[in-house]
Amino acid sequence: MRCFIESGTVGLELLKELVGAAKGKADLWRDLSSVTLGPPVPKPYKFLALATNYREHIAESDFAKMPEKEDKITPYVFMKPPSTTVIATEDPIVLPKVGVAIDWELELGVIIGRKGKYILEAEALDYVFGYTAVNDVSERKLFASKERTKDRDMDGFFDWLNGKWFDGFAPTGPVLVTRDEIGDPLNLHARLKVNGAVEQDFDTGDMIFDIPATIAFISRIMTLEPGDIIATGTSAGVGDSQGIYLKAGDLVEGEIEKIGVLRNRVVLENP
Repeated sequence: MRCFIESGTVGLELLKELVGAAKGKADLWRDLSSVTLGPPVPKPYKFLALATNYREHIAESDFAKMPEKEDKITPYVFMKPPSTTVIATEDPIVLPKVGVAIDWELELGVIIGRKGKYILEAEALDYVFGYTAVNDVSERKLFASKERTKDRDMDGFFDWLNGKWFDGFAPTGPVLVTRDEIGDPLNLHARLKVNGAVEQDFDTGDMIFDIPATIAFISRIMTLEPGDIIATGTSAGVGDSQGIYLKAGDLVEGEIEKIGVLRNRVVLENP
């Protein structure tokens, strides 16, 4: 997939030609239900994510102070280990042995299509190949008061950050949808269910930092490469704000308009 993304318009045009040539030839097609989907980008070079990028999520959490609209602020960007956190739809979310409070966060994922540094906001969407859904699975109480006899100033932050890094904590999918098929990425409806109950229900247009601003900011720090994924933050409705967390057997379904349903069952880590 990274090679396909790197090929840019050449690869897309070739794919369109192949699809056109295969129309009406039943022996060249398989029903999607018979296919096991992997992650849209199995091992991206980088998996970046935004914290507190929706006011509704800030309001329900204690992580950050609510910014005033006139405040000049910058995004909170962190990374997940791309080779071990990324899983596909229908893959299990594994509750780690040291897990205490595993939570969900449905987010719109941006997939970069071109290498770029110091990208201008006005040109940022030209660097987007497509979009997917992301569940930024998070351990909310990692090691808190369990393994320390003394807390230091940054312990709370690193507990939060390390809680993002467990294996399989970045379900993505179910598919990659190219930029032209999505249209306006800030006009999409998103909804997450746990065991059929709606927990999150929001619109992507409510982001504090939109996609061009986010890409421009990140590209001032590091070179963005084809296949990189940027999860753009979540809105209200996470489990931590309600005091409820994922347990073995739960079914998590995150749906974003025009992309589909990212579906993962929760299981215990093998002893």
